[in-house]
Amino acid sequence: MREIIGGTLFLYQLIVLARVIFSWMQLSPYENSLARFVYTMTEPVLAKIRSVVPPLGGMIDLSPMILLFGLHILYRLFMPSVF
Repeated sequence: MREIIGGTLFLYQLIVLARVIFSWMQLSPYENSLARFVYTMTEPVLAKIRSVVPPLGGMIDLSPMILLFGLHILYRLFMPSVF
């Protein structure tokens, strides 16, 4: 069970990283099906984080970094033997 949770957390981290890369490439979720999938999987969580931590200076969105940090902490709690 622990391996399933750890694997799921790792996979979600990869999806969040893809979201960050797609934002740099300016891929539209309306034109690209992979970008749409990544956006659909990450936006609900990122929106909740953004409601607490607004973008810095109106431009820099820290929500993906905060989410990745939280996922990393959860991963370490479920998979302590890896570290």
